[in-house]
Amino acid sequence: MASGLGKVAVLMGGPSAEREISLISGRAVLAALRSRGVDAHAFDPAERELMDLKRERFARVFIALHGRFGEDGTVQGALEVLGIPYTGSGVMASALSMDKWRTKLVWMACGIPTPRFVMATGATSWDRVAREFGLPVIVKPAREGSTIGLTKVVRGADFTAAYALAARYDNLVLAEEFIAGQELTASILGERALPLVRIEAPQGNYDYQNKYFTDDTKYHCPSGVLAPLEDEIRAVTLKCFRVLGCRGWGRADVMLRPDGSYFFLEMNTSPGMTGHSLVPIAARADGLEYPDLCVRILEMATLDAGRAPS
Repeated sequence: MASGLGKVAVLMGGPSAEREISLISGRAVLAALRSRGVDAHAFDPAERELMDLKRERFARVFIALHGRFGEDGTVQGALEVLGIPYTGSGVMASALSMDKWRTKLVWMACGIPTPRFVMATGATSWDRVAREFGLPVIVKPAREGSTIGLTKVVRGADFTAAYALAARYDNLVLAEEFIAGQELTASILGERALPLVRIEAPQGNYDYQNKYFTDDTKYHCPSGVLAPLEDEIRAVTLKCFRVLGCRGWGRADVMLRPDGSYFFLEMNTSPGMTGHSLVPIAARADGLEYPDLCVRILEMATLDAGRAPS
């Protein structure tokens, strides 16, 4: 029963570049949990010290933080030390999934399809990158989300500026093969992959603005992908999730080419929960409304050692 989940902190905001979106997600989660009788409270780690969670006897934490300091293993490690169960993946899986480079290395080792890439530096030969991958090429920071610092390079002359933008956010920068096709997202809840969502963004540009602040982007669930192929992608999504050590819930971003081949781009271990977010869309198609989705995620809160809330 939701009222038996104890005193709950919804972590939101934080110091990352995705603070604005985290606050929107967190407020929505907070309202949803309260609507189901949960004793939930807002908690912004940018404004309060985490030790207050222990002092104020919170029984568990719903992590609605995005980006660094929220889904990269840092806050998860602090909660492990405090002994307070939390939603989503643990320390190792969170850190690994936040790092797109190392995520791709694990996936490649396991035979999971992901776009070709090189790690870029100030000395990278962009002519060589263009020859190897063709244009466009995606240039992005390895450890950011929400397309922050990302550029779709369509002219060779734009590589230098694209690298400079990505390097502002991270000293690890990827130059990745662009996959033309349908943009899909595959959500995981517990041990299940939820129905795929197909994203139709204006001019195919699913950027920060079109993700969160316009109603021009269309979301299709059912996705329209042929059932056998959707089943296959959902099965591989679970493999992607498990080989990274993830747990609880998450979301993988996928590109589907017209020939039926598909490529996994990244794993999100603390996905958005805003009015435009994708996990709630997939859950609703699976018969789970937003407040009940939030309660279900909260019920799975645990620690790396598997200790459930007392």
